[in-house]
Amino acid sequence: MRLKTLAWTAAATVATSAAGGLATDPRSSWYLKLRKPGWQPPAIAFPLVWTALYADLAVTSAAALDSAAELDRASDAPGPAGKDHGRALRSYRGALAANLVLNASWSWFFWRSRRPWLAAAEAAVLAASSADLVRRTYQLNRAAGISLAPYAAWCGFATVLSTAIARLNPGKP
Repeated sequence: MRLKTLAWTAAATVATSAAGGLATDPRSSWYLKLRKPGWQPPAIAFPLVWTALYADLAVTSAAALDSAAELDRASDAPGPAGKDHGRALRSYRGALAANLVLNASWSWFFWRSRRPWLAAAEAAVLAASSADLVRRTYQLNRAAGISLAPYAAWCGFATVLSTAIARLNPGKP
């Protein structure tokens, strides 16, 4: 893995974390008044899990991007094969960027807009995007794809949790 690629993906995940963090306020009176399911993890779990997942995302996406770039360089021959690898690289970058935007957006829908149902719907889109990113990563670098699977699993869990909070608070928008 190239240091330049890792630096780019690390910067992108740090920016995502910062953007989401700007909106997050678990001590707000609004959040404290919400009913939450009994199976919700303790508050400390969220920054610990997300820090590990962002680090995982930075490393695995860097590995996938470098694998795609190597395929692109290896197929310098003109024709469809070379175009396919370049397209895969651009497609992966786009999928990663979309996923990071979705990731940061959840906090704004939930914490700032205070719209649990909208946040739950957005979390479902994020979970689908994360599963797709795992698939794409696996196609480019199997080990990285397998290593990224917990990210998609946690996004799926976040969808279930967001939906449970929305259901427990029907009077909230």
